[in-house]
Amino acid sequence: MKTRQHNGHEHDGHGEVEVQERHGGPQTPKRSVPTHPPVRSVAVWGPIAVVSVLALLVIVGVWRHMRAHGAQEQFTKETNQLAVNVIDAKRDLKPKELILPGTFQAIKQTTIYPRSNGYVQSWKADIGDNVQAGQLLAEIATPEVDQQLAQARAQEEITKVTADRWRDLVQKNVVSKQEYDQNEKAYEGARANLQQLEKIQGFQQILAPFAGKIAARNIDIGTLVTAGTGNSGTPLFSIVQSDVLRVYVFAPQENAPSIHEGLAAKIILQEYPGQEFDGKVTRTAGALDPQSRTMQVEVQVPNNEGKLFAGMYGQVKFLLANENAPIVVPANTFLFRAQGPQVATIVNEKHIHWQSIRVGRDFGDRLEVLDGLKENTKVVMNPTDDLREGTQVEVKPTGESKPASSVAQSASTK
Repeated sequence: MKTRQHNGHEHDGHGEVEVQERHGGPQTPKRSVPTHPPVRSVAVWGPIAVVSVLALLVIVGVWRHMRAHGAQEQFTKETNQLAVNVIDAKRDLKPKELILPGTFQAIKQTTIYPRSNGYVQSWKADIGDNVQAGQLLAEIATPEVDQQLAQARAQEEITKVTADRWRDLVQKNVVSKQEYDQNEKAYEGARANLQQLEKIQGFQQILAPFAGKIAARNIDIGTLVTAGTGNSGTPLFSIVQSDVLRVYVFAPQENAPSIHEGLAAKIILQEYPGQEFDGKVTRTAGALDPQSRTMQVEVQVPNNEGKLFAGMYGQVKFLLANENAPIVVPANTFLFRAQGPQVATIVNEKHIHWQSIRVGRDFGDRLEVLDGLKENTKVVMNPTDDLREGTQVEVKPTGESKPASSVAQSASTK
């Protein structure tokens, strides 16, 4: 609604406007009248600006919060995902030394006795001589056997002639069949006696039973010898075959299960310090002596160079692997905690579990675990108390990551 003012101006409620006099006088030129800003514009744009500023502040705050939350998540991840070195708990399969005493024996050794009575006519081999199988060693003169042999030949000839004559007579039915059979059997007996004496006479020549070396000569020319063995006979020669020697040892009960045929052995003699001879187990008794609780074991040793002699005393060293050996872990895998000695193990492929163990012998760089740890369990190297129970870790092969203690310390300083 327009109102008229006394000075000829009209107001429309928003500001001054130009007006013209409506009187009848001459019209005057138009005048420019200044206007004031509307009060409604300030009232509208002010709140909008305030809301915009508040929204900007909220966005900045949210962005900062998200950034801080992301850093926290990264820190938590780095803290929980520690990289640790692990090693598998294994049994101590390192061979153990077992040294047993023994006396060397030739692979073949015998004493030669005569098979007939007589005296030594000559000998062909002496101590230390190498002989071949069947080689002549000595000759024994047996005059009594020679006489018996001559009588046996004569008896054999007579009985043969008699048997042939009675064969012709029985065919002509001159004699009975019974008489013929008796003469025939008499001839067979005489022939068997002759063959026996011929064999005894063959024993006049003493031959080597196998290739070897003469270890003893107990006779000389003219020595009277008696057939037999042991105390009843006269020993002529002792012969040994020592290109391979054997040693008999007695293994204790606790080591007997680990000794088997084909097991390597080392021979030690004080005559050869710093030198070991290779041997091999060829036989085992397979049973324990109930008195000594030991098992007899035969070890054969090649002696191609002839350095070893039958009858020598030495020691046999075995390297035995104990299948029931205890588990061992490196010394830097366990801690003495309030609960006692413990190791940090990996469970479910990525979580820490502190396992209590019972420690046995201390080998310096390794410890024997008597109880509390299974074979092939993954054990953390260089653990510290920073590794909490259930902490999730990243398992690394030994040597590829920092120790768990240094990783935990670096994560805690972030």
